Amino acid sequence: MVGVAVMLAAPAFAAPDPARIEAGRYQAILADCIGCHTAPGGKAFAGGVLLDTPFGKLATPNITPDKATGLGNWSAADFRAAVKTGMAPGGRRLYPAMPYPAYARISDADLNDLWAYLQSLAPVRNPVNVNQLAFPFNIRGLMAGWNWLYFKTAAIQPQPGKSAAFSRGEYLVNGPGHCGACHTPKNLFGADTAAALTGSALQGWFAPDITAAPRRGIGGWHVSEVVTYLKTGHNSHAMATGPMAEVIENSTALMRDADLAAIATYLTALPGDGAAPAPLSAGDARMKEGALVYDSNCRGCHNSGGGGQSLIFPPLAANPVVQQQSADSLIRVVLAGTQSAQTARAPTAAAMPSFAWRLNDVEVAAVLTYIRNAWGNAAAPVSPDAVTKTRRSMPRH
Repeated sequence: MVGVAVMLAAPAFAAPDPARIEAGRYQAILADCIGCHTAPGGKAFAGGVLLDTPFGKLATPNITPDKATGLGNWSAADFRAAVKTGMAPGGRRLYPAMPYPAYARISDADLNDLWAYLQSLAPVRNPVNVNQLAFPFNIRGLMAGWNWLYFKTAAIQPQPGKSAAFSRGEYLVNGPGHCGACHTPKNLFGADTAAALTGSALQGWFAPDITAAPRRGIGGWHVSEVVTYLKTGHNSHAMATGPMAEVIENSTALMRDADLAAIATYLTALPGDGAAPAPLSAGDARMKEGALVYDSNCRGCHNSGGGGQSLIFPPLAANPVVQQQSADSLIRVVLAGTQSAQTARAPTAAAMPSFAWRLNDVEVAAVLTYIRNAWGNAAAPVSPDAVTKTRRSMPRH
């Protein structure tokens, strides 16, 4: 019709769903997204965290909705493919430092909520040089072979006869929580071994055994004690430091109590290896020297029986971290000092000073050998060479 203006309706855009965004915020807590994608002093989720892998350094990407440097040009399908299959837009393969083998188990509903939350964030312009690996590991195409060998996408199925809490815990631990990324030993190619959650070396630390092993694991912990540890970073057995303190502060301390109880129910039901070496005798020369070093440097806080002081200084007796197969974490704590997790329910964040200036490598090895074999503990002795290696790897101040 001539002379008649045709009014076209404006396209309808769905308003963000506050309920989905809030659900997605909780999914980000479960997956500890902020822990890996927020650099110290940087903007939340803008990436830039450097990860030291056995193959070199990777930096975590910006996952805010910035169009130039983040996910602003991604679709929901792009996001799902990256998180669940390790394939980013343009056929760019991700490295499993982004734990897509675990995230593949996240339900589509939970992943859709997480996407809604990330889309609601303020865009942050922060370009990141993600792939800092040296040749040939910087060739992303190699990941096709890795995925063929090691990437299994089977969903987590409820186990017959198990409680709803156990099933929820299994989903959280092996899916969004990706606990195995740190706590499961890796083979030469960086893939998980069959010894799930039995402890693994990680960036100069040793992520401990979290099965129900009675000595090295949490077999001596009640479900409520696991919940307390995850909620506060402390319990009567141990105190979280190093990377685990960050996980607690950013993730588990913010989880719902029911989910913490589910995680605890699952972990305390996992069979673990109760075998332990015979403890060194008190007459061993290393034990004698270690006892002297302990009395002069450690007894004041951890007391003569290794019992520590509740919520201030962790116990050393019957502490599973002390008895791990690797003493890497203990060496690092003695040399560099550390601070425990700081949470709403345990805000003190007790600290231990560095002893690198005071103790030489032989003394550090002796005192740790003593601690690992006193008061009923039993673990392999620590060598001075192991202390020297750790000392040399640490930055000098």
